[in-house]
Amino acid sequence: MSKKQLLAVLFVMTTSAFAEPIVTDSTSNSTSTTYSKSESTTTVRTPPPTAVAPTITSINNDLCIVGASGAVQTQILGMSFGATTRDMNCERIKLSKNLYDMGMKVAAVSLMCQDERVFTAMMNAGTPCPVDGKIGEEAKTVWESNPHRKPKEVKSDK
Repeated sequence: MSKKQLLAVLFVMTTSAFAEPIVTDSTSNSTSTTYSKSESTTTVRTPPPTAVAPTITSINNDLCIVGASGAVQTQILGMSFGATTRDMNCERIKLSKNLYDMGMKVAAVSLMCQDERVFTAMMNAGTPCPVDGKIGEEAKTVWESNPHRKPKEVKSDK
């Protein structure tokens, strides 16, 4: 979930927590002077219109998607919204696991190495990430001579 989506959800939650309930009162008085005086009062209370946040469900738990929704209601206008965001790191892990399960171990490691954190950990462990079909010391030589090919940190909130 991006920072913008999280802030929107928190804003909706906090504003609704401090909101006063809105009640519309309508009172009518009538007096009849025929034989006896009588007075009646009618009060009608109606709740305000309500915006309902959409439900974002994923039936399959094997998805790499995060959902967020919210709603805002005023006396005049109500709005609700919902959005999903792809979790690219989750997708990378699932793809890598599938490659590994198919016996493509070097390809699985290579895919994981597209994450800067994994790349750094592999280099620190003395097992450089595969590149151009090379592994081990040959791969380390390629990485050192081509630093522009190393993965960059990916910012998740755009």
